[in-house]
Amino acid sequence: MADTTSAVGGGVQDVYGEDCATEDQIITPWTLSVASGYNLLRDPRYNKGMAFTHEERDAHYLRGLLPPVVISQQLQEKRLMQNLRSFEAPLHKYISLMELLDRDEKLFFKLLIDNMEELLPIVYTPTVGEACQRYGSIFRRPRGLFISLNDKGKILEVLKNWPEKSIQVIVVTDGERILGLGDLGCQGMGIPVGKLALYTALGGVRPSACLPITIDVGTNNEKLLNDEFYIGIRQRRATGKVYSDFLHEFMTAIKQNYGEKVLVQFEDFANHNAFELLEKYSPTHLVFNDDVQGTAAVVLSGLVAALKSLGGTLADHTFLFFGAGEAGTGIAELLALEMYHQAKLPVDESRKKIWFVDSKGLVVSSRMESLQAFKKPWAHDHEPVTNLIDIIKAVKPTALIGTSGQGKTFTKEVIEAMASFNKKPLIMALSNPTTQSECTAEEAYYWTEGRAIFSSGSPFNPVEYNGKVFFPGQANNAYIFPGFGLGLVMSGAIRVHKEMLLAASEALGGTVTQEDCQKGMIYPPISNIRKISAHIAANVAAKAYEIGVATRLPQPENLVKFAESCMYNPNYRNYR
Repeated sequence: MADTTSAVGGGVQDVYGEDCATEDQIITPWTLSVASGYNLLRDPRYNKGMAFTHEERDAHYLRGLLPPVVISQQLQEKRLMQNLRSFEAPLHKYISLMELLDRDEKLFFKLLIDNMEELLPIVYTPTVGEACQRYGSIFRRPRGLFISLNDKGKILEVLKNWPEKSIQVIVVTDGERILGLGDLGCQGMGIPVGKLALYTALGGVRPSACLPITIDVGTNNEKLLNDEFYIGIRQRRATGKVYSDFLHEFMTAIKQNYGEKVLVQFEDFANHNAFELLEKYSPTHLVFNDDVQGTAAVVLSGLVAALKSLGGTLADHTFLFFGAGEAGTGIAELLALEMYHQAKLPVDESRKKIWFVDSKGLVVSSRMESLQAFKKPWAHDHEPVTNLIDIIKAVKPTALIGTSGQGKTFTKEVIEAMASFNKKPLIMALSNPTTQSECTAEEAYYWTEGRAIFSSGSPFNPVEYNGKVFFPGQANNAYIFPGFGLGLVMSGAIRVHKEMLLAASEALGGTVTQEDCQKGMIYPPISNIRKISAHIAANVAAKAYEIGVATRLPQPENLVKFAESCMYNPNYRNYR
């Protein structure tokens, strides 16, 4: 048999041959030794619960440690879904799923993959937000690494404590801006854990190659500092040189311990730190910020898909962003670049099609001196306007995009203003969680008499209006980052370039069919996400090879098939 161990991508070896074995081949459940008996039942990577056959129970000293009946993975899945549906509170479902992940990894991912639409809102937004708020109270056992200021000077030692050595993807947060919930400090760990669960379920990156990390530099959340169950260090958040030196030690240690090709995804950092970290480490590390780049890519793909209903190119339309933070300006930069790719419109000219509203009103050139650096490219010549309705009437945008983190800001008057001059107004209420959404799907459809093309950051149920059912799109980063990360890993990429983000957006936008558009959708059904992720990964890898940042050589002939071959399979295996 040919050596296919490099098929997992990025030069990371599949030491025990699990990934290169076909499904009907027998594998050995190695840990440090062959796992057996009670230890095998306590090892989530190899535990199969009551699916162990009688032969496996004899071979691995399990007889008597399990009830006598052998049941299939499918029946276990059916039983667990029945149990989950009996819980009324989403948080209880979240806790139950995390406990399953702790005891039976393959069953957890099998459950998630087969019930994607139902469980995605539980494992990730919006339920993960509530889980982070109550993380200290619901904490059961550690998942990932907690690196605090107490570890200064010893971060490399802390990394070496993690049992897995072949890490391909790290998701790290400092907990300062968790979703739209603000500073949750050390309790932000729910975000890296949730993101990496999606990397595996949606993008097929092996769980053992994923590492969630929380950087604990304190919190400014007084409620948490006074909470007896808070799990982080009790001090105000470090800033300035103390913060930057600590993060630099962390990034240096990551590269030293895991090498050049490990992907570090920054998650839920505050605006100023997010931009600075991305700018500082992009030239030297394989880094990606999902709030800036992932959000940009997924929103851009929705805008590209919306053209199938709106007509024309992106350069033919005008875009108004309500909220000028990291998410909004990140989307706008990628949007301007795609306009250049589509219509060869210079980026400076493209930017004139894109407007921003911040807390002081329309971002205009007369405010230039007081603007933060990342807002300055979007300050256009126009008289100052502060009221959103007046801004809409003045700018006349095709699309209104909410990235403010402020719920209920797209009022009836705002939506009606958009509908007054647009046949199909494009409304994107992207702020998370649901309570922070600028408007609901029902409001958008009703206030535009069913003419709106709507998408949001959090999920909304289908809406019936005048006998027609509309399916609101969710601009969920989960469409992009798992496939994007897989593309980086499987090509052995050493740097991220904007063209690779465009490649991911175009791949996703291209999967939206005319039938989807007729239902009001600008994103494909999430149930197809693994197939979509493989196409995104192939597009991203192709661009990495084209740019010259891929290290896995030679380039595979069929990148889509190669991506599919690299993806983690959650089906139980037979043990000898």
